[in-house]
Amino acid sequence: MSISSEKQAEVSVNNTSIKDYSTSPRNADDTLLAELGYKAEFKREFSMIETIAFAFSIMGVVASVSSTFSFPLVSGGHVGMVWGWLIPCFFVMAVASSMAELVSSMPTSAGLYYFSAKLAPPKYSALASWITGWANITGQVTLVCSIDFTCAQMITTAIAVSSDGATIVSSGATYGILLAILFAHGLVCSAATNVLARLNLFYVIVNVGTTIAAIIALLVCSGDNKVSTQDAFTMFENNTGWSNNGWAFLLAFTAPMWTLTGYDSAAHIAEEVAGAQRTAPIAILVGVFGTQVLGWLLFIACSFATASVADLLSGALPLPMGQLFLDVLGKRGMLAIWSLIIVVQFVTGAAQGVDASRVVFAFARDNALPGSRWWKRINRRTQTPVNAVWLVMTGAAVCGLLGFSAAALSSLAGASVIGLYVSYATPIFLRITSGRDKLVPGTFSLGRWYIPIGIIAVAWVSFIVVLLLFPPTQTTTPAGMNYAVVIIMGVFIFASISWIFSAHKWFHGPIKNIDDPRSSLEGKEL
Repeated sequence: MSISSEKQAEVSVNNTSIKDYSTSPRNADDTLLAELGYKAEFKREFSMIETIAFAFSIMGVVASVSSTFSFPLVSGGHVGMVWGWLIPCFFVMAVASSMAELVSSMPTSAGLYYFSAKLAPPKYSALASWITGWANITGQVTLVCSIDFTCAQMITTAIAVSSDGATIVSSGATYGILLAILFAHGLVCSAATNVLARLNLFYVIVNVGTTIAAIIALLVCSGDNKVSTQDAFTMFENNTGWSNNGWAFLLAFTAPMWTLTGYDSAAHIAEEVAGAQRTAPIAILVGVFGTQVLGWLLFIACSFATASVADLLSGALPLPMGQLFLDVLGKRGMLAIWSLIIVVQFVTGAAQGVDASRVVFAFARDNALPGSRWWKRINRRTQTPVNAVWLVMTGAAVCGLLGFSAAALSSLAGASVIGLYVSYATPIFLRITSGRDKLVPGTFSLGRWYIPIGIIAVAWVSFIVVLLLFPPTQTTTPAGMNYAVVIIMGVFIFASISWIFSAHKWFHGPIKNIDDPRSSLEGKEL
């Protein structure tokens, strides 16, 4: 694998020659975008560090671990925490590396569905783009909902602790909090690009700082109550209800798979990034690796600090991580660190809202959504897709109705992971099959390793999709069912019917909205 800082004099995508018209990085970015078929509509105000911060912040490691802590607790206990996180990391990095190569070659907000269209056989180009686009949008919107839903749960946890258990917030009130969070995120995500770029520096400082503080607090304050090193790394407990311990352990993978999503965000803001061919792939790889390392260290700290898995699972708080902090740090300490985690979760949801809105905008720009003419509009004042932002928030609010189910988190987490990873794997699969000779690498390339890495990535996603459709226990009830399959199948049926009866006649994949590459630069301030 290699990253070269040298600017290419000529780039080719699908045998289309891209000439280097200027030595200005932003000029080159807009020229390349024009050759990909799109005019520049955003301001390129994300720097390298801000793009990395965006990709990292969208995974919100400490908040995401806190949200999904129940999965490894149930599925393996200490083993689920430590090894249930580490094992998937290797396979996720294969997916991220393959995606980074594609983004470097074709840096456009259209991202994954654009890659699929260009790498698929011509006969199936539009269908591949259609499937990838709808899968990605499904994952994006449900991920916004699941992040904000768990943010609402974190707030209810804080309320319960501060009132010593006297106030337990109902499901209806939790949904009301979710709506308030979504509204706040709609306002934030509608801001101008330069504001969003600066905010991400704040996001990453809060994210990393809170994660390190949580690790230190758990290890130091647990004192003599820490379990032994052997127990922290090897004690296995099956609380799933599945009789097979191996299968029970695999369900712990839900936590890292939910956390390690959204890193395609670097692709979706590529049209707002300076030097996108180099910056976007670096942001993906650094964001994923940084999240993996910090997440594993946090789970190790949690494993040492967890004296009793059963006590955490039987606690009255909505989120077991809140109970762990309460047991280890006491009421005041727990509320202090928990307040910071709520902030991290809030900014994670805001970053994801930006990402999802860019996907909706790009798909609408290619006229692939009902009402596309509304969702592809750019606000003249902020130069951001404000209409797409509010469509995302509305869709997330509808998905949030699952919050009235006891299995809401697992359903939303499963649906978001399945939708996103299917959209990740589709262009990767096409890259190693029909698209072997169609992609000329950008500044980041996997070289001859793209085939074995791509095979690992596709095989892993195929496995994890099946895994995440299963219910959390062997014997389930309507209230405890995993409804991820309902969400995924609902969108799949809608997209399939639309394609069969209508879309195949008018959707032909990404649509060029510019004819002359040089015209994208006219009148632009360089």
